[in-house]
Amino acid sequence: MALERDTIVRTAIRLLDEVGLEKLTLRRLATELGVQAPALYWHFRNKQELLDEMAEAISVQEAPALRPLAEGESWEEWLAEWLRGQRRVFKSHRDTARLTAGTHPGTATLRTVETILESLLRVGFTRTDAMWGLGTLASFLGGFVLEEQADQERGSIDPALFDEALESLAPYPNVRAVMAETGGPQTDASFEHGLALILSGMRARLEVQPDGR
Repeated sequence: MALERDTIVRTAIRLLDEVGLEKLTLRRLATELGVQAPALYWHFRNKQELLDEMAEAISVQEAPALRPLAEGESWEEWLAEWLRGQRRVFKSHRDTARLTAGTHPGTATLRTVETILESLLRVGFTRTDAMWGLGTLASFLGGFVLEEQADQERGSIDPALFDEALESLAPYPNVRAVMAETGGPQTDASFEHGLALILSGMRARLEVQPDGR
């Protein structure tokens, strides 16, 4: 049976979940597909092109399609829901934050960006503020999920290890207190707080636009 591009991408994503990004090699992928490594170059010019398409498949194709902002809808909640969905999708696969950080956007990603920019322009953002706001949200998402996935790899989410970490912070009472109160820096509450901070900054920029919107 002829090897198909989508089959290669889906197999690569499965291997990503099994062995992680560092151990995902073209040789291992070819073995999994039952072909020689050179056969993959009929479909992808190099490994980077494969990684680009893997990131596209995860961040766009596995997420609910982003619809344009509806008339009268809160742009803040619309963006927040999109980012929450991206976080869920990123966390559904191993090393996704590292994967997406080193890849180039494909057509599906660019369509999503265009939808966001068009929607934010309609509520009064300049193109630059809209793009920079989106970039800040994307950087926050990537960094947050990167730490979440690193904690998972290290086993830091184990309650026993968390208690040990608290004990080691005894010389730093304020750090220890806030860690005990919040459960650590990578929690749902922490994500929502960071998201709200960025959105409030975007709102402040919107309120000082020359047209008053």
